Amino acid sequence: MLRKKTSGTARRSSLASAIEAIGASAMDRRMFLRRSGLAAGGLAAAGALTGTMVRKAEAAGPTRARVDIKKSICTHCSVGCTVLAEVQDGVWTGQEPGFDSPFNLGSHCAKGAAVREHAHGERRLKYPTKLVNGKWERISWEQAIDEIGDQMLKIRDESGPDSVYWLGSAKHNNEQAYLVRKFAAFWGTNNVDHQARICHSTTVAGVANTWGYGAMTNSYNDMHKSKAMLLIGSNPAEAHPVSLLHILKAKEENAAPLIVCDPRFTRTAAHASEYVRFRPGTDVALVWGILWHIFQNGWEDKEYIRQRVWGMDQIRAEVAKWTPEETERVTGVPGSQLRRVARTLANNRPGTLVWCMGGTQHTNGNNNTRAYCALQLALGNIGMSGGGANIFRGHDNVQGATDFGVVADSLPGYYGLAEGAWRHWARVWDVDYDYLAGRFATMKGADGKDRPMMFETGIPVSRWIDGVLEDKDNLVQPDNTRAMVFWGHAPNSQTRLPDMKRAMEKLDLLVIIDPFPTMSAVLSDRKDGVYLLPATTQFETYGSVTASNRSLQWREKVMEPLFESKTDHTIAYLLAKKFGFAEGMFKNIEVNGEEPLIEDLTREYNRGMWTIGYTGQSPERLKLHMANQHTFDRTTLRANGGPADGDYYGLPWPCWGTPEMKHPGSAVLYDTSIPVAEGGMGFRARFGVERNGDNLLAEGSWPVGSEIEDGYPEFTMAMLQKLGWDVDLTDEERAEIEAAGGENANWKIDLSGGIQRVAIKHGCAPYGNAKARTVVWTFPDPVPLHREPLYTNRRDLLDKYATYEDKTFWRVPTRYKSIQENDYSQDFPIILTSGRLVEYEGGGDETRSNRWLAELQQDMFVEINPRDANDLGIRDREMVWVHGPEGGKVKVMAMVTERVGVGVAFMPFHFGGHYQGEDLRSKYPVGSDPYVLGEATNTAQTYGYDSVTQMQETKATLCRIERVA
Repeated sequence: MLRKKTSGTARRSSLASAIEAIGASAMDRRMFLRRSGLAAGGLAAAGALTGTMVRKAEAAGPTRARVDIKKSICTHCSVGCTVLAEVQDGVWTGQEPGFDSPFNLGSHCAKGAAVREHAHGERRLKYPTKLVNGKWERISWEQAIDEIGDQMLKIRDESGPDSVYWLGSAKHNNEQAYLVRKFAAFWGTNNVDHQARICHSTTVAGVANTWGYGAMTNSYNDMHKSKAMLLIGSNPAEAHPVSLLHILKAKEENAAPLIVCDPRFTRTAAHASEYVRFRPGTDVALVWGILWHIFQNGWEDKEYIRQRVWGMDQIRAEVAKWTPEETERVTGVPGSQLRRVARTLANNRPGTLVWCMGGTQHTNGNNNTRAYCALQLALGNIGMSGGGANIFRGHDNVQGATDFGVVADSLPGYYGLAEGAWRHWARVWDVDYDYLAGRFATMKGADGKDRPMMFETGIPVSRWIDGVLEDKDNLVQPDNTRAMVFWGHAPNSQTRLPDMKRAMEKLDLLVIIDPFPTMSAVLSDRKDGVYLLPATTQFETYGSVTASNRSLQWREKVMEPLFESKTDHTIAYLLAKKFGFAEGMFKNIEVNGEEPLIEDLTREYNRGMWTIGYTGQSPERLKLHMANQHTFDRTTLRANGGPADGDYYGLPWPCWGTPEMKHPGSAVLYDTSIPVAEGGMGFRARFGVERNGDNLLAEGSWPVGSEIEDGYPEFTMAMLQKLGWDVDLTDEERAEIEAAGGENANWKIDLSGGIQRVAIKHGCAPYGNAKARTVVWTFPDPVPLHREPLYTNRRDLLDKYATYEDKTFWRVPTRYKSIQENDYSQDFPIILTSGRLVEYEGGGDETRSNRWLAELQQDMFVEINPRDANDLGIRDREMVWVHGPEGGKVKVMAMVTERVGVGVAFMPFHFGGHYQGEDLRSKYPVGSDPYVLGEATNTAQTYGYDSVTQMQETKATLCRIERVA
């Protein structure tokens, strides 16, 4: 599959040249040693080679330029690897991995080792351009902001603020992500989202609705303590390579079984103690099949369930249906293998469960993630060091961008969109609530009443296409989407690219803000109305970024912005100024020229994000951690002495209270074995105190040191008063609580942090102490159910496992049954799934524009099982067409391999720049085309969205594969 890209030869060492000089004939090791003289001993051997091989050691003279070391964080996956950048006279000249970092321990993957080229890459956008009569023309920033702003204001006047879509990014740092969400609020729309919608939105929804927070519970490092590891739909060897350091440490040192469940034999599966191949789209059935054996044998943790879990009896009733025979019929996995897996998990506790997009990107995604949670709760593995749900995120700040509300259904901190949430953030931003409300449109609902769009979830990024193409009478917003801003987003990472092409061509305005042009610049056949604005990379700015384990790390600026690029927060300020709300938006944020001060943005979100504990991580504390990485334990992540003594590295949220409280952060969520003041807590009480007469609060379980030795609800001022603990509040705290609603104020909206401080002083978690719930009564399937993918070739299963009825939610009509009732399997018999490669990331624009990475993988390909290939008359490396049932097709190279099972095909999703056999290289602005182009798998991927979050389906559709004639 691999070919060299360059025509030149790699530069060789003197040793290599000397060896070549000895003789070009083939030789074995013994002959090499004899001829080279190395067998005679070290110095003599060295002398036997050329005279230039060894030189007298001399002290180095002073260098002409001082070398400064800047600490940054890799901009690819969310492990959070430290990059040490060597800078001379402002030029980034070299890099090393951070050996002091407890995350990467001096390691880098291929992508991390090449990030310098990402920043210095010659394929970057260098200045603003716009498309005029099909040609890219260079323009100034002033012209770009004026023209874009004038067109957007015109659209806003004609169609309302919801007709402009602000698509943010997981590539922004925390402060920039926060600013993008705040920007959308001041513009007056909830049509704002980012990549997490199509990565882990089903995780966030499923996990948050099970035990309180929608995030990774433990950490990569905590896996050092795992006695068993179960990976489902996760391929860390390619998607998060450095994380494998921590996985293999547990495997080797603890003799921890590594169980990998995946439809494809991945590079991770090659390390497995047990590999389970199952049919794509059957995760719930697989998990229930494992749990069937656990329940049958009484291997569940009964006391843990009694104290800390609600609804397990209803799970047990559903699991009882999944006998080994039925599980094998649906998943293809023998019952004997699942019994072995179940016994392994039961005998090796605590065990961790890892999942990624293999489990999330399904029409049934929220059911999958909740089933994973139920399995871990049944085993008593949540809230335990070495256990947990270790949900590996895919972008360097996808956790942070989600936390900061770059989503269509929430404000920063998962506050939601209800009036109380808006009033809270109006207080944080120091603006009038009525002013914010006036920025939003109002439309008539079906009942004839006014429907303020301020409180309506926006269109998710997975469905922005339909916001453009759907008849506006079918949308739950005043008008169609007319302008689209791709602010750090790769469009080829989304399904239905033929529909996206049509949507792009229908827009009035398309704006792309990115260091690289992305496929957005070339997918459509537009001749005008497209602007490319060059943003800096994250190495040309600074600020915080949140790793997958919820730890925040502070990046230093490595170099000044190259060419005419501007930082994302500067671009936000320029647009806000054009739109007339910069003064209010940056009221309490210092602006130096055109650039808002990052530290002021950090302090502003510290004032408001009480819900998830983004309040204790001041810039000063984060910088202190980065400067003293060497003081943190590599397993516990806790500082052992030094200026950050007792803190967990990066102050993983929740870091309760104000920075002055010095909360250490929370390394393991829901751990009751340590006091709340040291990072302990029970499950969050966010679902009420009872359900149908059942108690939803914990029973006989509480964090160590709690003065309330049982379950309790979330804290309010009224609760403090009843307990008599309000006497511990200061006068300043009382005044702030009074402004927030007096006795009705709760721990989430008290800007003083007093309620949190007092609760923790008495050993209690501010958010209460409840049971996790395995049944979510507000979801379409309260108990997770297996439902067949929309495009399924198992028509025999639809009588029991059919999909949902069509419905409208997230502002758009969504099809389920009307697709599944059609049988596409005769013409499209092969299941198509997609995933990652180690060489590239995301849509691949920056990594395919990196000369060192581009040389490693130059061909887009499809993996086909040898039996299928032989039946189709396809040979390895031949070009084939992969057809999707909705008309999309891609021309790619065949890789014939047993990595995929019979009837399954796999394609990576990092390629772009070709479209249905057409090379689009000539459409890029001159000098900005990536080195490697290829078809996007999502051209052939199909419709399909999760029933709760609108997560796209990429792991279980159908296709037909044919040789290119």
